[in-house]
Amino acid sequence: MKKILYLGTILMLSMLVLVGCSSSDDSENNSLKVTMISSVGGINDQSFNQSSWEGLEQIKKDFNIDVNYIESNQEAEYSTNIETAVDGGADLIIGTGFPLQGAILEAAKNYPDQKFAIVDVDYGEETPENVVCITFTEEQAGYVVGLVAGKKTTTNKVGFVGGMDNEVIKRFEAGYKAGVEEANPNAKVQVQYVNSFVDAAKGKSIAQQMYSQGADIIFAAAGDSGVGVIEMAKEKNLYAIGVDRDQNALAPENVLTSAMKKVNEGVYNTVKAMIEGNYAGGTTLRYGLEDNSIGLAPSTDKNVSQDIIDYVNKKINQIINKEIEVPSK
Repeated sequence: MKKILYLGTILMLSMLVLVGCSSSDDSENNSLKVTMISSVGGINDQSFNQSSWEGLEQIKKDFNIDVNYIESNQEAEYSTNIETAVDGGADLIIGTGFPLQGAILEAAKNYPDQKFAIVDVDYGEETPENVVCITFTEEQAGYVVGLVAGKKTTTNKVGFVGGMDNEVIKRFEAGYKAGVEEANPNAKVQVQYVNSFVDAAKGKSIAQQMYSQGADIIFAAAGDSGVGVIEMAKEKNLYAIGVDRDQNALAPENVLTSAMKKVNEGVYNTVKAMIEGNYAGGTTLRYGLEDNSIGLAPSTDKNVSQDIIDYVNKKINQIINKEIEVPSK
């Protein structure tokens, strides 16, 4: 049975640091291990998986624990990769993304003493006692960038490119459409799905088609496939909107903003709670505008005027104050 590090042990180790036993402290802290299982797209997807891993890298710096990841190249590998993490002695296994929902749920039932967390999944009443669900209000993130798109478009034609047609991406889509309509009732939204989070070439092809049909802004909630959308925006000298992380660096003149979704913070907070003895198994954590876990990217002011940003911030306050309810489907 895996060794579990309780809060009392952590406090005792902190005392040992005071008397100069740093090498022993490092050894004990490193015995706490967290393994991340990436969804398809890889650790350097410039989006969801990368943000999750950044959260673990930060927790390692702050608490000196052992963190690692196992990349999934296809969905068939999810269960096998989870088994590898269990066999490797992980104290906490984190699945990143909706596609892992079935594999994590099955593993949680097979290994009731193993702690799990999963991002972007809410099992509801079926949530096992050894699983923490980390979720976000994607519809709110889509809404705020939709407001920007609605105000910024000059053709009254904008686009949405989704990765996989699942609940999470549909929430982005619903919020985006609502935001565009609120800001500009005359604007039309074209929608198409790549059916992959890792096909940048297809994402680029879809974007080319949308731009050729008059769209001047496309929001890509498509993981690595969305990088292709941003590439086409750069080639056409038009605009794209990124997702999850601030993706402006990929095309500084062409990424208007990004629908920030601070997965790194959700992952960080979950692991921190476990370290402190407050692992919240059987519950769902939900992050949104009210705690600044989603919103516009810091780089937004590069390509978006202050009056539009002020308009969006006013709408954000109305959402937080329950004056606006953003649709999720």
